[in-house]
Amino acid sequence: MVILGVDPGLSLTGWGVLNEQSGTLTMAEYGCVRTKPKDALPERLKIIYATLSAVIRKYSPSAVAVEELFFSKEARTVAAVSQARGVILLAAANENIPVFEYNPRHVKIALTGYGSADKNQMQQMVKTFLRLKEIPTPDDSADALAIAICHSHTLRFRINLK
Repeated sequence: MVILGVDPGLSLTGWGVLNEQSGTLTMAEYGCVRTKPKDALPERLKIIYATLSAVIRKYSPSAVAVEELFFSKEARTVAAVSQARGVILLAAANENIPVFEYNPRHVKIALTGYGSADKNQMQQMVKTFLRLKEIPTPDDSADALAIAICHSHTLRFRINLK
């Protein structure tokens, strides 16, 4: 199974692709879509859409795992991230790939067992789970990989319950 994890943002959208085979996760690739605040919103959304569409076509994931919005941020930030999430969901829908959404607390629990884990703890767990030499950078890419790991663990747990 191939899982694409996405950490949505307007300036930075992190993404990471994982392969899962026989319960073992390996990282295929990760990256970050960067847009410039000086560019018009439609252009920024187009860049996010085009980049993630290309990643989807390259890896043909069986699932896209996306972080849900965290509503304690200021309203303007929520609106911008919502628009970025919209084009991410559209890119997956255009390729008929199911989307799974996880809130930040769920991701933290899936990786560390603790819903209030800090960023460093999360990054260390991504490094450990994927047997990487370094923590992926930027943070948005590490977060996207964490979301993909969360999906894998959640899916495995659901299968084991049956």
